[in-house]
Parts: sequence; structure tokens; C-alpha cells
Amino acid sequence: MSGQGKQKTCFVTVGATASFTDLIRAVLAPDFCKALESQEYTHLLVQYGQDGKELFDKCLQQSLEVGDLSSLQIGGFALDPSGLRQYMIQAKGQHTKPPAAEGLVISHAGSGTVLDALRVSIPLIVVPNSTLLDNHQVELAEALEEQEYVVHGQLKNLVGALKRAEQLRTRMKTWPPVNSGTHRQAKGLKGVMDEEMGEEELRIDLEVP
Repeated sequence: MSGQGKQKTCFVTVGATASFTDLIRAVLAPDFCKALESQEYTHLLVQYGQDGKELFDKCLQQSLEVGDLSSLQIGGFALDPSGLRQYMIQAKGQHTKPPAAEGLVISHAGSGTVLDALRVSIPLIVVPNSTLLDNHQVELAEALEEQEYVVHGQLKNLVGALKRAEQLRTRMKTWPPVNSGTHRQAKGLKGVMDEEMGEEELRIDLEVP
């Protein structure tokens, strides 16, 4: 499964602390893989979590049996103690030889992962894990999409989210920035994160380039 031409990577992360099996299934579904190929993605890399390898292997095999994915190289790993930023930079297409096209990150709605992707300044699809109890993932995803930082993705329509992510990519490269304007200045990214996640102790510079 090797792609031709310039490399373009979709990096998917489900996080380390909670299983998100539905997201693994969704990104390995044949229709989503075909949608990636249609947008000239050459690589799909999935961080499937500490208990996700068996499911990853099963879903990948099923997709390969359904259709030809010869132009999409698919790989996965459980966890990386050094963090995920390096994979986001890879998807961004930075520091690669030969130069790569800018890709995409698809993430669960963990605040740390979202912030890392925003700092890398790459289009981000945030997919809430609705199976978690007493969490604010849906509210966070909705608030960040409203201010045009991310695309709020839903498991039942990731193909549609992929198309909207390309629209976000275009807006990210225009001026003024997509998240500028008086209606956003009042709250900003830190305000959204504090309000939705209750992270008053957050002491990170949230200025996104």
C-alpha cells in the first residue's frame, strides 16, 4: 500500500486514557479510506491506544478485503511516551524529505491533544467520545468549531467532516485569521477551554500562530 507523488498524512489519535473504539472503526472504514485517497492522502497513521491493536488489525483487514487501498499506506501504534507532537508535525509536512503536502489531524476531544494540534497549526477534526460519562467533549468541540478553530466531527459522517476540514484549511491561509473578530475576541481559545473543561489552572500560552 504505497502512495505515489507527494506524501500527505492523516494522523488519528484516540488518546491514552480511555478507549475510543468507535473512532478506530470509523477511520478504517472503507468509505473513509476511499475519501482520503480521493483527496490525495498517501498515509493514514492511527494511534489506537493501549488496548486497540486487536481492533485496529481486524478493521484494517476488513477494509483491505472490501476494496483496493493500494494508494494509501496505513499504519498504527499504541502509545508513544515521548508524545504525539512529532506525528502532528509529520502530518503538517514540516521537516520532511522530500517535502510533503500538508495533511490533517483527527483527534478525540482531549484538551491537551487539541492544544498540541492547534499549536502546530494544522487542520483538526475533533471527534467527541460520547460514551464517556460526565465529560464535556461535545460542548468543547461545538465551542471550538463555532469560533472556527476546528471542525467538529461526528462518527456517522467523518467523510463530510473531511470535506469541511479542507474548507478550514483554505480559511486558515487567508487574512484575517478565521478566529479573529470582535465576537471571538471576548472569549478566545483560552476562554473556551477554561469554560468547557474547567481548567482554571491552565498556564499555557494559547496563542495559536
